[in-house]
Amino acid sequence: MSHLSRAHDRADAFRSLYESSYADLLKFVQRRTEPANAEDVVAEAFLVVWRRFSEVPADENNARAWVFGITRNLMLNAQRGEQRRQALGVRLAETTPECFSTSHADLVSSRIDLGRAWALLSEVHQEALGLAVFENLAAPQAAKVLGISPVAFRLRLTRARRALRLLLDHLPHHASDIPAATPEKASTL
Repeated sequence: MSHLSRAHDRADAFRSLYESSYADLLKFVQRRTEPANAEDVVAEAFLVVWRRFSEVPADENNARAWVFGITRNLMLNAQRGEQRRQALGVRLAETTPECFSTSHADLVSSRIDLGRAWALLSEVHQEALGLAVFENLAAPQAAKVLGISPVAFRLRLTRARRALRLLLDHLPHHASDIPAATPEKASTL
């Protein structure tokens, strides 16, 4: 009989699995990622384990392997997300000079303007653009992330693009022209 099947309830079973796996799982993650992030990764893994605890194998060894598999998948997902972000940066770097200018100074200026406009954009619009551009999610998947319909997401994305374009067209030329408080941010909703 495994330690998990002897546990009185779900919380006891989870606690038992946590105590038997945590130290080894932390070492597993520290060998594969930034040590500073290891505890966060393990915490996220145990959150997933808690949510899916009805699926945990009854045997202790299989349960530990299941937890390690969940953790490995989380690290792979994070790695794929980082690769997508880097690929987007490369694509932007490749396309930006052709679209706007060949001058390095103009390129730098365009990137600074984009960063300033992004900072002024509402969180709702940043989230919509981020899901579409950085996470490369199609409207139905991005809508699921936000808990809204795909039609509502497409509308939100259109408004976000329009708001970003408007901000880029009307940015003050100097950083000192930007007010300390950002009332524009609320107006882009």
